[in-house]
This record gives sequence, C-alpha cells and structure tokens, in this order.
Amino acid sequence: MTAEALAPQDAGSESEPILSLRGIQKSFGAVHVLRGVDLDVRRGEVTALVGDNGAGKSTLIKGIAGIHGFDEGEYLFEGKPVTVHGPRDANALGIEVVYQDLALCDNLDVVHNMFLGRELGSVAALDEDAMEARARETLDGLSVRTLQSVRTSVASLSGGQRQTVAIARAVLWNSKLVVLDEPTAALGVAQTDQVLKLVRRLADNGLAVILISHNLNDVFEVADDIAVLYLGAMVAQVKRADVTSNQVVELITSGRYGDVGLSAQTAAEIQEDQ
Repeated sequence: MTAEALAPQDAGSESEPILSLRGIQKSFGAVHVLRGVDLDVRRGEVTALVGDNGAGKSTLIKGIAGIHGFDEGEYLFEGKPVTVHGPRDANALGIEVVYQDLALCDNLDVVHNMFLGRELGSVAALDEDAMEARARETLDGLSVRTLQSVRTSVASLSGGQRQTVAIARAVLWNSKLVVLDEPTAALGVAQTDQVLKLVRRLADNGLAVILISHNLNDVFEVADDIAVLYLGAMVAQVKRADVTSNQVVELITSGRYGDVGLSAQTAAEIQEDQ
C-alpha cells in the first residue's frame, strides 16, 4: 500500500458499511456455532469483536476470511453480495487477516516477511530494491518509527515490533479491511501501547478494522464500535461511547443488560441448545 493510499479518506465514505453480514448461520455437525449473526464494519472505524471463549469469534472471522463457508446468510462487501470460497477470494476483495501466531519467518528480514509468498520479480532474480522501497513506504505511511532497518531479521525483533511487521504486511496489498486477532496478547505495557496506536492509525488512515480482543481496556482505548457475541448470537453492536465496561461485561457473560441484547427466554433457549 502506498503513502497516497494510506491518506485519510473523505468522511462521507464512512457512512455506509464496507462489510455487512446478515443472518449468518454456521454449524459443525450438531454444534450450532453462529446463530443469525448481523455485523456492520465501516471504513475509518475500529470495530471491536468481543465475547467469551466459545462465543463464535474465531468461526466468524474465519468465515469472513474464506476459511470456513457460512451455511446461511448474506455476505455483502462494498454494498454488493459476494461469495467467498477461500482466502484468495477474501484477499481479492481487500480483506487481510493478522492471526495471533503472526505467521512470520524468523530467519527472514522485515522486507522478505512483508512480501512472503508475493515477492516481486522472478524466482531467479527478486526485485530487492522495489520490495525494500515499498516496505519502507508502507511503514512510513503508518508512521512506524520503532524499526531501525527493514533489513533487520525478524528473529531479533520484540513482540511489539513483530506485530507491527505483521500489520504492515496486511496493509501492503491495498487492503480495505484488516482483521486483527488479539494483537496485544502477551505484550508488555509499552509494546501494547505501541500496537494500539498503530491500530488506531489504520482506521484514521481510512481502513476498516476488526479488532478481536479479550482486553476491554484495549477495546475502550481504540474502538469506535463494539460488537458482542454470546454463544454464537450477536447480542449487540453499540458505539463505544454509549456503553460502560461493566455493561459490555454483562453482555459478554449473560447476553443482555437492561433492554439491550437477548430476551431472558432467548438466552435460556440458546444455553439449553449448547
């Protein structure tokens, strides 16, 4: 992704969701994992996806990424229905996922990790200069200042720097939506702050971001929207400014707070179906 592509977009482009899911269902055998899930993700915003273990977050993200096909429901991207048969289809739309394991190669430098599997040039002669220039341009566009050199071996980087490389690789390919799976897991305080600032910059530069996190402090620091899954059901998608941390915890643990979320009867029925 070029510095121009990373420039903040017009606010008018943020009003319509870039990704809309409607009535998404997914089962594995007799196990009903996703139950009529609706989700909207907008450009220029961080949408936090939260829920307890087993709530369906990973299955939902893998469906968006094309790893699992949805059984039912509508998948719209940029306002148009699409069919995603695999990760290549998702990538072609502009969707990139940074999984928790990062999928980096310790024996390669930053440049070769950013272009891993998508190298420029030929097998016999890689275009090292072009790859290095694009890597630098992408990192500069994200205002990354923590990497001394793009030729540094990934093995020598800190956890926060490794996460930065993985995120930069995701936005290198003219991405429109970046999904981040627990990007601050196992990071220290300073590295967490570094990564969260980068997450916020992605949205401020016009990208749509889905942030999966168990850390509500992180969520409330960078998210615009919070989408809560409870036993496979999307119980609420709310503006961060409209809820408190305690209310989100209640949604995560019981599927409702006040008049928001599932009815007591529906929550009980879902629990019985587990």
